[in-house]
Amino acid sequence: MKPGIVGLVVLCVGVVALAGSGAEKVGDKLLSFIQSAAELFGEGLLRLLNLILPRDRQASPELAMPLGYLGLITVVLLLFGILEAARKVIWIVVAVGWVLLLVRIVLDALRVR
Repeated sequence: MKPGIVGLVVLCVGVVALAGSGAEKVGDKLLSFIQSAAELFGEGLLRLLNLILPRDRQASPELAMPLGYLGLITVVLLLFGILEAARKVIWIVVAVGWVLLLVRIVLDALRVR
């Protein structure tokens, strides 16, 4: 399964879950969630950045939102990269499993014990 398809499935499940409450429009809830996640992520990144910088050169709090959005996009890209690498490993495991299963069937057919 391609990462884009996985993301689309996750998004659809989220939209269906959000649609269940019906109080607000689904799009508004989804955008509010993304906004809140970006704010929290950006504030966390800004705190980490300010720990590194000297006290007289602290980063502006206005950088929290851009840091948050860029951080979220980076996390999504990393997850898709991990899924792509994991997919290759899973295919190798499945191939080895089929080979071992076929060997077992052949050994059983030849009655080798």
